[in-house]
Amino acid sequence: MRMSRPNMVARAVGGRGGLPTPGNHIEASSACKLKAGRTTSRLVQNCQARHRQSNRSSETSSCRCRQSGYNVPMLVIPLQSGSNGNCIYVEARDTRLLFDAGISGKAARERLAGFDRSIDDVDAVFISHDHSDHARCAGIYQRKFGLPIHVTHRTLAAASRRYDLGRIDAVHHFDAGATIPFNGITIETICTPHDGVEGVAFVVDDGRYRLGILTDLGHVFDGLLEVVRSLDAVVIESNYDPDMLDGGSYPPHLRERIRGPGGHLSNDQAAGLLAQTNGRLQWACLGHLSEENNRPELALDSHRRIVGDDRFPICMASRYRAAGPFEVG
Repeated sequence: MRMSRPNMVARAVGGRGGLPTPGNHIEASSACKLKAGRTTSRLVQNCQARHRQSNRSSETSSCRCRQSGYNVPMLVIPLQSGSNGNCIYVEARDTRLLFDAGISGKAARERLAGFDRSIDDVDAVFISHDHSDHARCAGIYQRKFGLPIHVTHRTLAAASRRYDLGRIDAVHHFDAGATIPFNGITIETICTPHDGVEGVAFVVDDGRYRLGILTDLGHVFDGLLEVVRSLDAVVIESNYDPDMLDGGSYPPHLRERIRGPGGHLSNDQAAGLLAQTNGRLQWACLGHLSEENNRPELALDSHRRIVGDDRFPICMASRYRAAGPFEVG
């Protein structure tokens, strides 16, 4: 049932299974050799085609969905979001995934347990890029919990050079820009201009709903609005307040990096994207807030001013604890 507040607890479903065989390499088209906008346009067109096909047989599909137990909503739990560490838990159909491994294994396990979830039931971890707040604990997740790591070749190589990831046996490589079939759902990877190595954002599509995990975007690149308009819910970065950045303690080169084309979205930039959506969004969760250059109340004020108070609920991920759970459905 569709609710007005994005904080319901979903039913537990499924377990581990349906993983690609070890060593499988998910091929992308040449999209990532082009600009990010070409990639996003292709992904949105593919999404629209899939959903048009689904709508043509909606009555039959809905019946099958109820019979198979797939009428449950997606469940989203941002375990932590910020420059100190990122990890987002998603349930879609009978699949359980983590996006990024920037918090300790202990923290991930304990925070999931607080929602009656076990990290041992997670099917895989997808890594967005090589920065420490997204990748530094990937080896721990693989060795301690047996979770396969899905990552691009270049991202894993860069992260391994920068941090002591240790041995990682279960690795599945994908090309940035690929659409990855996984256990009955699809994971769309979107090339981003953030200054990591071969960074991507993610869209989780279970055939009914689409969730975007859009952090570390760099800037509002061509095609990004198309992606946001295709979503039913989104976790989106709202990293900094320009006045706080200008008046803060960061040196000039770091301020320019943050506001530059390879940095992060400001509160107003993120809100400007959300303000141009078309009524499909059920909720938006603001993430990756800077500790030095932002405040939750400033981010919310910007979004309420630009987006409005009555479009959809706007919630907040935390730098220090889990938030949610949030449902899509």
